[in-house]
Amino acid sequence: MCGIIAYTGNQNAAPILVAGLHRLEYRGYDSAGIALHSRGKLHVHRAAGKIAQLENKLPAKLSGKSGMGHTRWATHGEATDANAHPHTSQDGSIAIIHNGIIENAGMLRTRLEAEGTIFNSDTDSEVLAHLISKQSADTLIQSVQHVLTLIQGTYGLVVMDANRPGEIIAARNGSPVIIGLGNKEMFVTSDANAILNHTREVVHLDDGELAEINPKGFSIRTLDATEMVRSPITISSEFESQDKGKFPHFMLKEIHEQPEAVERTIKGRLDHRFDTAHLGGLNLSARELLDIRRVKILGCGSAYYAGISGANMIEQLARLPSSAEPAAEFRYRNPLIESDTLYIVVSQSGETFDTLAALREITRKGGRVLGINNVVGSTIAREVDGGIYMHAGAEISVASTKAFSCMLACFMLLALQLGRVRDLSPQQGKELMQAIEQLPSLIEEALTQENDIRSLAAEYCTAKSAFFIGRTNAYPVALEGAQKLKEVSYIHAEAYPASELKHGPLALIDPDTPTVVVLPDDNLLDKSLSSLQEIRARKGPVISITNANDPEIKRLSNAVIKTPRCHPLLFPLVMGVSLQLFAYYCAIAMGRDVDQPRNLAKSVTVE
Repeated sequence: MCGIIAYTGNQNAAPILVAGLHRLEYRGYDSAGIALHSRGKLHVHRAAGKIAQLENKLPAKLSGKSGMGHTRWATHGEATDANAHPHTSQDGSIAIIHNGIIENAGMLRTRLEAEGTIFNSDTDSEVLAHLISKQSADTLIQSVQHVLTLIQGTYGLVVMDANRPGEIIAARNGSPVIIGLGNKEMFVTSDANAILNHTREVVHLDDGELAEINPKGFSIRTLDATEMVRSPITISSEFESQDKGKFPHFMLKEIHEQPEAVERTIKGRLDHRFDTAHLGGLNLSARELLDIRRVKILGCGSAYYAGISGANMIEQLARLPSSAEPAAEFRYRNPLIESDTLYIVVSQSGETFDTLAALREITRKGGRVLGINNVVGSTIAREVDGGIYMHAGAEISVASTKAFSCMLACFMLLALQLGRVRDLSPQQGKELMQAIEQLPSLIEEALTQENDIRSLAAEYCTAKSAFFIGRTNAYPVALEGAQKLKEVSYIHAEAYPASELKHGPLALIDPDTPTVVVLPDDNLLDKSLSSLQEIRARKGPVISITNANDPEIKRLSNAVIKTPRCHPLLFPLVMGVSLQLFAYYCAIAMGRDVDQPRNLAKSVTVE
């Protein structure tokens, strides 16, 4: 969740580090800091708050040919200057930056304090700096290697020693670490976005590996000192500029990028000859697809909600029992792994810790796992048996918009391919393909309602709470709508299946609590209208989002968001865009930090 950037080479490191930190801002953070090696010492500067606060504290002249920087998202200790990274040893000779959680930090801290070590922060990370400084190994990497055998937990770790200019040690266990290769200069980062201005040649560390890095190159070893050979890969030029362009916020920019993003997702994946989708990255033959008896989808947050929608698509088109489950809960219930079940893990970043842990549990028990993610070379992408890249492009705002839509598009393509292997007729496949090809233009049409949605948001943004409801396929749309509203506006929002409203939540309906009702034009429309009657009978305001033309909707609603008509399985992509706009404009009306909402991070790499 935090951000790492480090540099060693012939340039002045300070501007490279600060620029890298700015490119990591989108991940979410509450403090920042840098350490520079200069004149035989490590000079550390830290500040709580935004990177601007750090920049205000930096001396006018900063020099040093190597250094490291960090953006912190608090786990242990509040967001204060003292708790910001980098952390140093008592004598200042060792500096570290750390992503992750040291689970036995309390025990280690107690032992160190008993030996006379003075701590300057409340963090778990600081124990690493003190432990490394106390080692008597011949090399820094050996010292780090020994300390890592003493700790329990996760880490993306960078270490510098005042006595070893130009040398950087990096290590990984459960939190991403990437080495960037330049011309007589090297970079380390947790997110390739931070170094794209300098290099596209990278090497990913795997769990349990350390790297020794200097301006001339790098070497990798495991914790048991086994030397590893790793060839660099070239990052695709698909990464987009971190520029808002004409938009005031990245979130609004990314909402408007969805027609192009979804078009990239489906491009080249529709097979008109056989009226199906072709997803070569699955690494599964038609015979193997036919052997699947069940589908289980795992994700967190918006990825989980997309998974619920995906399970509905697969079950309806392929007639396969399908379900979705929060990845964070899956491995703790000792799940039964079946050889004829297809497991799908979903993560925008490809680094979500809980999803990665679920993947490894399934793999350990012999299950077959596919991945849906947006980052080539990510950990999940490397560890799954096959998968689908979203091609959504870089998503900077913490709240997911275009990645969510591209997840849904991936699921629709997968459902189509599975369906055509089974009972879906060529004619049904052709009709669905034609509908999928219309998605970009349908999303574009939904975006034309932006001004009306802005006015609606201004009217309802003062609500303290809101409900979102929908039936069957509309329920995950309601879940994601509530998620977006609470993420960026901080309005309390809950989502329920519409049928569950009368089983408890109806007690909370009152004139000050609006309910957003997702009303697709399907065979359940009449039943959904009964929910509107129940809400209106209790004087609750109703906002309907619909592609139906039933006059009852207008009569029973205080406000209506109209979306274009589409295939019954595709409305989640179209209506989801309108609910994103509603959440965005509620947040804007309330003066919220839309791109970096409080307490949240873009890529959740801790448990």
